[in-house]
Amino acid sequence: MKFTEEHEWLREEGELIIVGITEHAATQLGDIVFVELPDVGDTVSKDDEVVVIESVKAASDILAPLDGEIVEVNEALADAPATVNEDAMEGGWFFKIKPSDLSPMDDYLDEAAYKKLIG
Repeated sequence: MKFTEEHEWLREEGELIIVGITEHAATQLGDIVFVELPDVGDTVSKDDEVVVIESVKAASDILAPLDGEIVEVNEALADAPATVNEDAMEGGWFFKIKPSDLSPMDDYLDEAAYKKLIG
């Protein structure tokens, strides 16, 4: 598992990467009330805005961590956005991407480095 400095997590699943936000980010956002997901089949570039999260505190954008194609989204979040607060690291994932290039994964943080980042 890898982490971005923007508090996203990335987990490899075969040739796909699953993307979500960390428990730390979910806690900082507060109660999440709405999640807007990308469309399956969308082609995205690294740092494109792909997910919008609205919480009782703020709205936030989730950026694509890699170039690639969105191949699956977590449809359950439409009816239960609070899942991100309750289970950020498993059931609260946002999308699966088939990356066109995995090399940016090398630049992301491992768990120890992420824990140091959030102190």
